[in-house]
Amino acid sequence: MMIRQLQDLRLGQKFTIMLLIVFISGIAISGVALSHLLNRSAQAELTNKALMLMETMNSVRSYTSNEIQPELVDELETTFLPETVPAYSAHQVFDKLRESNAYSDFYYKEAVLNPTNPQDKADPFEADIIAAFRQQQTPKEVSGFRRIPTGDLYYIARPIKVTQPSCLECHGTAAQAPKSMVERYGATNGFGWQLGNIVGAQMISVPAERVLQNARQALVLILGTFIVVFAITIFLVNLWLKRYVVRPINRMAMTAEAVSLGDTKAEFVRTSKDEVGNLTDSFNRMRLSLQMAMQRLERYRSSRSSGGLSK
Repeated sequence: MMIRQLQDLRLGQKFTIMLLIVFISGIAISGVALSHLLNRSAQAELTNKALMLMETMNSVRSYTSNEIQPELVDELETTFLPETVPAYSAHQVFDKLRESNAYSDFYYKEAVLNPTNPQDKADPFEADIIAAFRQQQTPKEVSGFRRIPTGDLYYIARPIKVTQPSCLECHGTAAQAPKSMVERYGATNGFGWQLGNIVGAQMISVPAERVLQNARQALVLILGTFIVVFAITIFLVNLWLKRYVVRPINRMAMTAEAVSLGDTKAEFVRTSKDEVGNLTDSFNRMRLSLQMAMQRLERYRSSRSSGGLSK
């Protein structure tokens, strides 16, 4: 049924339908491919930004540990100064960064299995990441999506490894730790760390909607461009087809109809040198052959009539 309906359509309409089918199929296939590609691109962009933030936080941690803490170590015996804690300094700097629009959606956490501050306690999901880090000889950052009650998050995580002996001054044993810190947080949590151990994960996360929104905006922009370009292409193809194919064929059809009704002087006008022009020449040769045949037939009839009258 559909094939018959297609056969009844005009040539331009058939070309339009064919182009639309190709266009819709191309948009569907390219849309899926582009969506996947743009999602990965958006994730890579956010990952690079998150890794840059991590490097910044590590620089703050290193500065606090090497420059600030040694200067105030004596005062820690009587007064606890959170500014001497690398994790505290990193969080404070990150909170300042979040005040700008570029990083307002980002979240930072140093998830630790046995932290001094209970706020840094790793949840089950983060604990699994830390366990995976511990099983690797050279762990690197990992990324992915996780679901929380407020929505999905895209996260990037790096292992927190005890690399400096100064860390053990606060996290080795309670007896070695500054008295002011023990008085504030107690002698139970945050101790027993060992040099070279992975004790936590440095986490930066952003709402997954941020990743999907960036990818969707790029997808809409690209597909919108494709649609506009293809719409212009269909219009130009139909215009060209109508001018250089449909109109010449219609003229040939009208001329052929006139010839079929006996007007052998009707001439097929050639307007191009392509296949349509060659077809015009063929029709003209056919017209001339028909005209010659009609002339022969007319002469034959005339001769027969003259011969009959002479008898």
